[in-house]
Amino acid sequence: MRVLVIGANGNVGKNIVKNIKNTKELEPVAMIRKEEQIEYFNDIGVETVLADLESNFEKAFNKIDAVIFAAGSGPNTGPDKTIIIDQEGAIEAADLAMKNGVERFVLLSSMGADQPKEASKGKFYLYAKHRADEYLKSTNLNYTIVRPGALTDDPGEGKVNLQESGTEFGEVPREDVAAVIVHLLTKKEANGKVYEVVSGNTEVANVL
Repeated sequence: MRVLVIGANGNVGKNIVKNIKNTKELEPVAMIRKEEQIEYFNDIGVETVLADLESNFEKAFNKIDAVIFAAGSGPNTGPDKTIIIDQEGAIEAADLAMKNGVERFVLLSSMGADQPKEASKGKFYLYAKHRADEYLKSTNLNYTIVRPGALTDDPGEGKVNLQESGTEFGEVPREDVAAVIVHLLTKKEANGKVYEVVSGNTEVANVL
């Protein structure tokens, strides 16, 4: 299964690519937007495709079986980039997946995206995530949405708390989020599901 990782050069994206690379049944294709990012992926033996969410990126979907959307505008950009990348980028990626016959789509979202109006901070960001989540749900894709708590750069522990709802807000290392996303990618029982994830006591391999 050839898996297009959109946002592959991000902190979560790089870990997703590494996790896919370490499997036997999956092959990562890293979508990046700068030529200087190619060397990193070449060094670890990963195919890349140069494409930008702010322009036409349909070429990235050539011979792709599944998509993981892990792109984000980042904390240092304005609302315009949040709309363009986190919301419209994800929506267009879902459209292109359907257009190109890709059936499996995993979206990295955020805890709180189900109720953005109630957020005390990051409201704009959560509205963008909410719109992307809801659009993906309306498609005929075999989707899974992963909503992590506050992301940290701590080393992954390989243990999480994964639930469909009612999770108490907490932190989770980016490494563990990446491991969960790749684990769920091949699980049919994860199709059509939305999961919240924070650090916990369950081995990633056993979350479903």
